[in-house]
Parts: sequence; C-alpha cells; structure tokens
Amino acid sequence: MSGVKVTEDEDFREFMVTRWPGLVRLAYGLTGDRGLAEDLAQTALAKTYASWARVRRADDPDAYVRRILINANNSRFRKRRVAEQSDEGLPEMGLADQTELLNQRSVLVAALMELPPKQRAVVVLRYWDDLSETQAAAVLGCSVGNVKSQASRALARLRTSAQLVEGNV
Repeated sequence: MSGVKVTEDEDFREFMVTRWPGLVRLAYGLTGDRGLAEDLAQTALAKTYASWARVRRADDPDAYVRRILINANNSRFRKRRVAEQSDEGLPEMGLADQTELLNQRSVLVAALMELPPKQRAVVVLRYWDDLSETQAAAVLGCSVGNVKSQASRALARLRTSAQLVEGNV
C-alpha cells in the first residue's frame, strides 16, 4: 500500500514542478503582485495535493488546477484585509536592455488591475496563457459565450485605459 502512495507522491511532485511556472504566471496576471502570485500558486497546489487522486483522473487536470487558483484569487476579495501598496513596481530583470519591456509590462499589469476580476481572469487566460475560448470557459465554469462577452468588454475597457494610452503600450 505504501508503494501506491509513493507513486502518487512522485506523480504529484512531477505535476507540481512542471506546472509551477505557468500557475505563477497566471496568478501574476490576475494579481499584479509576484509574491501574491506565488502564494496563490502554492495554495492551488496544496488544494490539488489534498485531492490528487481525483484531480489526476480528471479529463483536464490543468484546467482543474487553474480553476482552484482562480477560486482562491476570487476568495481573497471576500476577505477583509488591508491591501498593501508597493511603490517599488516590478523587480528588475537583471538586463539593462529589458527596461522598456519591464515598463510596458508594469503599465499593462496596472491596466489589468482596473478590470473587474472576471474580465481580468478571461483576459489572462485567453491572451496571457493562450487558452482557447472553450478551455477558458472550462476553467471558469461558464459558457463559451460568457467568455466571449467578458473578453469583448475587457478589451473595450483596455482600449480606453488611461494607463495604456499614457504608457504607449
């Protein structure tokens, strides 16, 4: 019996290592904060581990974990807490010639933070994680039409975003 547990742990460890960068990227797109993104990814993986036997039997384990992450992100809005504001911006990338890219990314993240959570989730899943409308709908637990309408509204808001207009992104 312990051999089965070891195999499940090894399967989860491999899943976790290969999915970590994508989950952090998704969470960063949703939050705009690297530390919070890592916390959300860790929370999603902890919840995934707790129900790993069910998750690995799912048709699309990646969609299952993305959904857990998005739910964890949405639940943080329900909690009463003081929001931290950082004036530091994004950490430096280490390459001097990446400055303009870093500036563009911080302007884009600021514009994303102005979107309502569901619109932000749709934009991040569709255009940041490059999921299809069907995949995004599966992750969000809604219809493809809802994903299309949320994306349309979000893109319309982004086109008129002051950050993007002023930031020339």
